[in-house]
Amino acid sequence: MSLRRILLSAPILSLASIAHAAAAAAPANAHAAATATPDLPERLVDLLLERVGVSTTGGNTATHWSIFAGVLVVAWFTRKFVTTAVFAVLKRLAAQTETTLDDKLFPALEDPFKSMVFVIGSYAALKVLRMPAPLSHLVDVAYKIAFPVVIFWGILRTIDAVIEHLGELAKKKGMGIAAFLPLIKKTVIVLSVVVGALTVIQGFGYDVKTFLTGLGIGGLAFALAAQDTLANLFGSLVVAVDQPFRVGDFVQIGSHTGTIEDIGMRSTKVRTAARTLIALPNRMVANEAIVNFSRMPQRRIDETVGLTYDTTPEQMERFLPDLRKLLRDDPDLHTESIWVCFAGYGDSSLNVEIIYFTASPSWEKHLEIKERINLKIMRLVADHKLAFAFPTRTLQLDAGSINALRPPAARA
Repeated sequence: MSLRRILLSAPILSLASIAHAAAAAAPANAHAAATATPDLPERLVDLLLERVGVSTTGGNTATHWSIFAGVLVVAWFTRKFVTTAVFAVLKRLAAQTETTLDDKLFPALEDPFKSMVFVIGSYAALKVLRMPAPLSHLVDVAYKIAFPVVIFWGILRTIDAVIEHLGELAKKKGMGIAAFLPLIKKTVIVLSVVVGALTVIQGFGYDVKTFLTGLGIGGLAFALAAQDTLANLFGSLVVAVDQPFRVGDFVQIGSHTGTIEDIGMRSTKVRTAARTLIALPNRMVANEAIVNFSRMPQRRIDETVGLTYDTTPEQMERFLPDLRKLLRDDPDLHTESIWVCFAGYGDSSLNVEIIYFTASPSWEKHLEIKERINLKIMRLVADHKLAFAFPTRTLQLDAGSINALRPPAARA
C-alpha cells in the first residue's frame, strides 16, 4: 500500500476505532443516554478508567494523577507526530504535484490540527480527575467553546488558502473576477464566523431561531434602504463572472464607446476618444448590450473605388485581377477574406466594391493598413491609365436656352 493511501486512510481508521469504543461504552438505557450523554472524550476517558480498574467516583488517587499525566504526554507526542511526521510527509507530497493549492492548504491546516490535538488531549486529561461540580462544569464550557472555535479556525484557514490560490490563477489568466476575490473572501469569512458563533451558542442549549428571524427582518430593511448600492454590487459580480470585457478593452456600452480603465465595485470607468472619463454604474453595465471591439479576430474594411465612365471593359478586366493580387500579397491582410468586384453603375462613376479584413484587430494597426492599401490602390489606378470619378453633371441646352444666356448685344 502506498504512503499516500496510508496517510489518507489513517484518520478514517482512527475515527472508526473511536466510534467502536464509544459504542461499547454507550449505556444500555437509551433514554438515559439521551438525557445525559457525556461528550466523546469524556466517554472515552470513562472507558479507559473502567478498563484499568480505576474508580470513576470518589477522590483522586495516585492512579488518577498518573493517568492524567500519561494522557497529557500522549497528547503532546501526538501533537509532535502530527507536526513533524504527518504534515512533513504531506508537504513533500504536495511539492511533487502540479497544482500549488496543496502547497498552501497543508501549511494552513497545520496549526489548527495541532490546536485540535491540544484541546482534545487537555480536556481528556482533565476529565480523568475527579473535580468539584462547578469546576467540572467550567471545564465542559471551555471545551464546548474551544472545540468549535478550532474547527472553524481550520475552515477559515482553508477558505483563505483556496481563495488565495484562485486569486493567483485569476490574475495569471487576466480574469476580471480577480478584483472581486478580496470582497468574496471577506464575505465568506464573515458568514463562517457568524455560523461558528451560532453553532457555539446553540451548543449551550440556546434557541437561535429568534436571532435568525430578527436578522432576516433587519436584512430586508437594509436591502430596501441600499437597493441601488446592492444593485451595483451584484452588477459588478455579474460583470466579473460573465467577463464581457477586461481592463484595456475597447468597448461600446449602450451609447458610450471607449477603453475600459477600471472595473470597480460600484462603477466601471470608460475613457472615451475625446479623453473624457465616464463612470458607468455596474447595474447599468449589466443590463446594457456590450460590444467588445478588442475581441474581434480581425477588423473589416469596406471601400468603394469609383472610376470614370470613360473606362473601357478591357481596362476594367485588367484592373480587377491586379487589384485582387495587390490585396492578397499584403502580409497584414487576412488572405481568405478578400472580395473585389465591379459592383455597379453609379451616378458619376463605375463602382468597384472592395472588402477585406486586417489580420490584427488593433484599431491603430487597422488605420495604418487602410492608409497603405489606399495608397497602393491609387498607384494601381495610375499604372492602368485610369482615373477616379467625382460627381459631375452634364447639362443639355437647346439653341433658345443658349441664346437667352448670351449678353443682349450678342443675341441673334
